[in-house]
Amino acid sequence: MDVLKSFLPASEGWLPIWQLTVASAAVFNAVQNYATLKLTQRLYARTPHLVNPLQARAFGTWTMTSAVIRAYAAYHIHEKTIYDICIISYLIAFSHFTSELLIFKTAKLNGPVTSPLIVASVSMVWMILQYDFYLSKA
Repeated sequence: MDVLKSFLPASEGWLPIWQLTVASAAVFNAVQNYATLKLTQRLYARTPHLVNPLQARAFGTWTMTSAVIRAYAAYHIHEKTIYDICIISYLIAFSHFTSELLIFKTAKLNGPVTSPLIVASVSMVWMILQYDFYLSKA
């Protein structure tokens, strides 16, 4: 158990652990975007025919980039620049999924789109509420 603990972020609170958890899930999602179109087609459920290998790989690349940002934030939660970039990455994700749902109408309000909306919104609010807590310790 101590070996596993040594890989966890050392900062206090649950936010660093949350960032690492979200980053880990994003790595899985990025890899699956390179391997298959099935899960991405479920995300864009109103227009699954628009999901093609190029779009899926681009989405996978963005998702891997966000995983790196969030993993870095997990271990460097007291650095203002990375903290701010991490919040912005959640804002971008939230904006993307909201626009696909409400503006472009490529997504349905189902599990595959609800999950990233919840993660992005909860993470943004949590990070904003904890801003002073983590950045005053820098």
